[in-house]
Amino acid sequence: MAETANPPRPQDEVVDIARDLIRIDTTNTGDNATAKGERAAAEYVAEQLAEVGLEAKIYESAPGRASVACRFPGADPSRGALLLHGHLDVVPAEASEWTVHPFSGEIKDGYLFGRGAVDMKDFDAMLLALVRDWKRRGKVPPRDLVLLFTADEEAGSDYGARFMVEQHPEVFEGVTEAVGEVGGFSVTLPNDLRVYVVQTAEKGLDWLRLRATGRPGHGSMLHDDNAVTRLTRAVANIGQHEFPVEMTPTVRQFLESVSELTGIAFDPNNPDETVAKLGPVARLIGATLRNTANPTRLNAGYKTNVIPSTADAVIDCRSLPGRNDELEAILRELAGPGIDFEYEIRQPGYETSFDGVLVDAMAEAIRQADPGARTVPYMLSGGTDAKAFATLGIRCFGFAPLKLPADLDFTALFHGIDERVPLDGLKFGVDVMDRFISQS
Repeated sequence: MAETANPPRPQDEVVDIARDLIRIDTTNTGDNATAKGERAAAEYVAEQLAEVGLEAKIYESAPGRASVACRFPGADPSRGALLLHGHLDVVPAEASEWTVHPFSGEIKDGYLFGRGAVDMKDFDAMLLALVRDWKRRGKVPPRDLVLLFTADEEAGSDYGARFMVEQHPEVFEGVTEAVGEVGGFSVTLPNDLRVYVVQTAEKGLDWLRLRATGRPGHGSMLHDDNAVTRLTRAVANIGQHEFPVEMTPTVRQFLESVSELTGIAFDPNNPDETVAKLGPVARLIGATLRNTANPTRLNAGYKTNVIPSTADAVIDCRSLPGRNDELEAILRELAGPGIDFEYEIRQPGYETSFDGVLVDAMAEAIRQADPGARTVPYMLSGGTDAKAFATLGIRCFGFAPLKLPADLDFTALFHGIDERVPLDGLKFGVDVMDRFISQS
């Protein structure tokens, strides 16, 4: 495409693109019958790419469940391609709980509000604004870029990233590394020191259904084989269990780096003490010191005076990389006899090292945009599409840069009420991604 005279800056487009995406309600309920908006969002993305001469293709895994992919040829096709990915779906939002409508894309007090503002239509918008700018100016990336915007990340990726990996592996031809969400944002540590956390690891996703069976009967009778009693005992044992600390290389390196930068003492035998001194980020890091298992749903019975024959519970388990079998063994022991286990989703964790050309490019891009700041690795307590891409041997990172106010509890905004992103943070992110991709 010919270079355009006086093209708009990506910083001028990123807010508008993010607003457009937020206004497309892409609520993922986990049920194909009620999930919505992903096809409309994919068509919007494809149009934004086509407008500047990038050919995109939409892939539907089921009616309305759409992802879109595009390859931006680079200067050196012999190098491994870089996958830049974001998801288009969002978790549900209850409008009555918000101060603005969650799909209005309202701007106030220097923030863009809306479901998906940080998870993760902000990064989708950064990628679109940046590649549109590069194509207008005739700028060529140093290597091939594969842009992928997926469906269904919020419900396990079966209709999005996993569908693409299993049914369309040709999209990932030559890809060696990937960059996606939940990393690259700033964290203000004690003494007003700002660091940017790069996600090099994430916990496994082990959504587990427990089922107890027993003898049905009348609620007025003595009964020694009650499925509800057996299940609730198992759920209570699991919910009250404190798993032991098991530090992975990523978490250890994070704590060592923070200790070096801040002077906070790090005792490997008591990392909880170090984490407790980190301020708002402590909740995020604390969840990566151990396996977790939180009961989230219970279901049993159909009438007050009828003892049911079955009772079910769902446990949201998050296992450290390489520890999912260990976690299951502990849960079976806690649950006791007479409890059947069935996984709704079982995806192992992922971890890579904090080194290499890509990591160096991230650090340099941050230093150029925010002199004096540092990048450090961390583990995400949740999960992303990276788990699917890692099955292809792709090395995955989370790096969606945002410079955040020190007093903003950013991690609370993910899936939270009044989800919002600073306008200046969006513009900062585009600038950092420009520098990063140019050097990657």
